[in-house]
Amino acid sequence: MENEKNALYARTTVEISNNVNADLIKKPRQTELNQKPQWGKLLSLVGYATTFGSAVPVGYCIGVINSPANLIKVWCNETLITRYDAYLSESGIDILWSSIVSIFLVGGAIGSLGGAWAANKFGRKGCFLISGLLFTLGALMFFFCRLATSVEMLLLGRLLVGLASGLTTASLPMYLTEVAPLALRGTFGVFCAVGVTGGVVVGQVFSLSQVFGTEDQWHYALSFYIVLVVICYTPSYIYPESPKYLYIVKKEHEKARRELIRLRGIEAMDAIKNEIEEMEVEANNKVQSSGFCAVLRDPAMLLPLVIVCCFHGGQQLSGINAIFYYSVSIFEKAGLTTPQAEWANLGAGCLNLATSFLGPVLMAKVNRRPLMMFSSAICSGFLFAIAFILYYIETANWFAIACIVCIMGYIFFYQFGLGPIPYFIGAELFEVAPRPVAMSMGSLSSWSCNFIIGMTFPSLQKAWGAFVFIPFSVTCALLFLLTKFYLPETRGRDPSEVAPLVSKGFRSKVR
Repeated sequence: MENEKNALYARTTVEISNNVNADLIKKPRQTELNQKPQWGKLLSLVGYATTFGSAVPVGYCIGVINSPANLIKVWCNETLITRYDAYLSESGIDILWSSIVSIFLVGGAIGSLGGAWAANKFGRKGCFLISGLLFTLGALMFFFCRLATSVEMLLLGRLLVGLASGLTTASLPMYLTEVAPLALRGTFGVFCAVGVTGGVVVGQVFSLSQVFGTEDQWHYALSFYIVLVVICYTPSYIYPESPKYLYIVKKEHEKARRELIRLRGIEAMDAIKNEIEEMEVEANNKVQSSGFCAVLRDPAMLLPLVIVCCFHGGQQLSGINAIFYYSVSIFEKAGLTTPQAEWANLGAGCLNLATSFLGPVLMAKVNRRPLMMFSSAICSGFLFAIAFILYYIETANWFAIACIVCIMGYIFFYQFGLGPIPYFIGAELFEVAPRPVAMSMGSLSSWSCNFIIGMTFPSLQKAWGAFVFIPFSVTCALLFLLTKFYLPETRGRDPSEVAPLVSKGFRSKVR
């Protein structure tokens, strides 16, 4: 039986290699797209394990730090007095806390910037494994920082998980879209976005005072994500490397075929043959820029790179983090007590998570352009309404409730396009060779804008009041225009078909 299986594999691989036909991919593979998606066991394992083991910890590290902030500040102050006999003023403690929070974002930007090099040097799976190592080291720093009475370990832990998070957001969507078949690429592309969103909520839950958010246990809250990392990384030895990476970047054609057969199954040889044909044409493409300088200097890649960076940066500048930052005070204005407002804020996070689960379904059924345009237009309207209502909130009793409704509406429609699409649009606009650079630049834009929001929003809020939400509304409107005039439809198309549509820069015509 084993000899027959080996013989079958040998015959099929020879047949694939001898029958590459580039003409088959000149048009969108609508037939393949309309086929029932093939959720193989290995593909499902990779999708869920990488999401829970890598994307969820990213969101967890974002959401876990807010609730125990005062407890950590007190510990830091006591630790500095004990170890260094250093007495910090209130402003000094605030600066230290800002450093603890912002060093995570700095690490994210650095990790994103290194994502392109790492993705091509170590592979997509290799980036996933490196992220796991960094998350593990960060969790150890968090867990032992109180025992070692070391603020430095806390700072180092935040830097390490920031590096891991940046590398994850730059490489994981790329990995998932490259191991998925065409019909499931959109679905797998949003797994990272759903994981990050879910991780924020999980982090908020575990940092509550009723769980680990206490004076003696906050370090457990910061490090608890390690449970997911251990569970999801344990079977990583069976996870496949990206077949596209192996075939096009490493030129290891036989290994790429073996990985495809593992992912799709020996019975799906027709689909495997089609994918090999796509990769062969892409490998023979004359334009195979892969380095940072080569991609940045290539005029054919200017427009898609602008789209990716604007989508990633615009996602942060659309106000989602500011909404969660400000929602507690809005809920308090509606008559809720502070604890009730915190629970309501958690409810908003749960709504954000619940809505994100629509992402895989929407990406499989609906085109990208209308989703992004619809989401950005509706969110722009809600943000303008929030600014208007907040400015006049004292004039009518029902304005507070209306503001809460607008916040919930914004969160709901954010997950239709603004939330998930930026994470994977680079994988659908760029071919394999320049893709790591594009994803890395997009992720860098996201982390940089996140850092800008975190550092400037409190000051702008004091200076502008309710009008601080107007720039977020304008950002969403600009994303609507960028999508309408310059984003080609990518659903059901291989990147080799999409790339020529945006190769003429801003003179390109969307189809």
